Amino acid sequence: MQQTISAKELRATLPNIVQRVKRGEQFTVLYRSQPVFRIVPVDEEDRISCPLDKDPLYRSGALGVSSDGLTAADHDRLLYGSCGQ
Repeated sequence: MQQTISAKELRATLPNIVQRVKRGEQFTVLYRSQPVFRIVPVDEEDRISCPLDKDPLYRSGALGVSSDGLTAADHDRLLYGSCGQ
């Protein structure tokens, strides 16, 4: 179901809007009384399911010395979060 909300309402109720979009609702967002964008659920085939085997940087070897003192594995955890485990 398509609904129209203002940008102010979106800011004030974002967690609720996210839950409603997860359930399939769609929203057109107005800014200064003009429609500027839509919020729609992501189709299942468009969801990213951590396809790390296709990422050329994941688990790559070190390319030099890290300026922050972290290892390549540490960087993987920072970049990929739980997908990298």
